Amino acid sequence: MDLHTVTALRVARSREDLALGPGEALLAGGTWLFSEPQPHTTALVDLAAMGWAPWEVLPGALRIGATCTIEQVVDAPWGGAAGLVRQCADSFLMSSKVQHVATVGGNLCLALPAAAMVSLTAGLGGSVVVWTPGGGERREPVATFVRGPGRTSLRRGEVVRAVDVPAASLDAPTAFRRIGLTAMGRASVVVVGCGRTVTITAATERPVVLEVSDLEAGLAAIDCWYDDPHGAADWRAAVASRFAREVAQELTA
Repeated sequence: MDLHTVTALRVARSREDLALGPGEALLAGGTWLFSEPQPHTTALVDLAAMGWAPWEVLPGALRIGATCTIEQVVDAPWGGAAGLVRQCADSFLMSSKVQHVATVGGNLCLALPAAAMVSLTAGLGGSVVVWTPGGGERREPVATFVRGPGRTSLRRGEVVRAVDVPAASLDAPTAFRRIGLTAMGRASVVVVGCGRTVTITAATERPVVLEVSDLEAGLAAIDCWYDDPHGAADWRAAVASRFAREVAQELTA
């Protein structure tokens, strides 16, 4: 889609370039940005020249750069979690063209309930690395970074730099369940199991992480079941609960 209100583009090459002026918006993959009108956006700041590696192996963690595409993330060294990564990447039913361009950071910041990278990184216990104004940095679990549909904890001037996934999660037992109302429809329920946790997304407004050891109490306490054209809240609650029990049983088998 043509963004007829955008009249300028600048390329960010340093952290200082990420400070946004009035009407400016960050551009990563742009798959959502160019999908609908952006009447309040008058200029774009392109992140492509920041030079962030798609992924890095750090002590105790696998770091996924914010500008890493969905296509690239599948090729990262996920170890035993590689199969889960592919399942999550495909759960949103993005075309290969979209996966070639859409970024991990953009997927997280868009914060859709069924966002593929939210399901993956929250399910694996990942933490978002956020650059703060003035040169600082903060970290927050993906599960709390996403606050609801289209809402995150990002404050003015903050930029998502990466997501760190604990190395321990890459070798832990994993399990996956997904369902949509139609065979080729958007996910209505996604449940990811990793080690001793079960994470529900798509069926809830925000990621919900439950302990296998206290699963029933955790399910009973969920108060954010999602309701939209892709599934009613009561149906999502019933199916997600069933999947969560199956995943918990699979993890402990």
